[in-house]
Order: sequence, then C-alpha cells, then structure tokens
Amino acid sequence: MKLKKIQQDFSICMIADVSELDLTKQFCFVGKTDEELSLVCAEEDVPEHTLRREDGWKAFRIEGELDFSLIGILAGISVLLAEQKIGIFVVSTYRTDYVLVKKEQYQQALETLAGAGYEVV
Repeated sequence: MKLKKIQQDFSICMIADVSELDLTKQFCFVGKTDEELSLVCAEEDVPEHTLRREDGWKAFRIEGELDFSLIGILAGISVLLAEQKIGIFVVSTYRTDYVLVKKEQYQQALETLAGAGYEVV
C-alpha cells in the first residue's frame, strides 16, 4: 500500500463557528457533532478566533481511492504506530484517509511503516 507524505504543517482546532473558514484552501477538514465543531487545516490557515488549538502536526494520506468494502487498513497502520508509542489523529474523506502524527514522531512513523512494507512517497 502506498502512503503519500503531505508537505504541510497542520493544526487541529476547536472552533465556535465556520464564519472565518476559507474553504478554498488546499486542506480544510471540518467535523461537527452535537458536542463540538472541529477543524483540521494548515497552520497558516487557522482562523483568528479558535476556542482551542494544537499546532505541530504532519500528515500522510493513503494513496488511491479506498473502497468502502476494504477492512482493516487504518487498523494495520494504527497498530504498527501504537507499538512504537506514536499517537495519531485521523481524518477520513469519501475517497481515502489522512493520518496525522506530531512533528517530533513523523519521521519515526514513516520509517516504521516503510519497514512494515508500506511504500512511502
């Protein structure tokens, strides 16, 4: 399986509303539940008014379009990284999944996955 590095630094935020979001930016993931409104975006694109913010994330995506019938792809990645004590934050889209890792552990995460047979590009 191929993993593509994303050349961007990301922030994970809690926001009060979407009025400051620029959905024309390359990466902007918004999640809303009955309890919160979350945003994952490039560090330089974080809105001025956030309730909480955590910077310092790097990401890679699982290349290709993942069919909904595929099982265990994220589980395989998360188990390998958990064994190395590497925490992840995942964003799923219709086509694929994005895995975010803190900058300090990003290279170790990629090396771990490459060592397990994933192709990192």
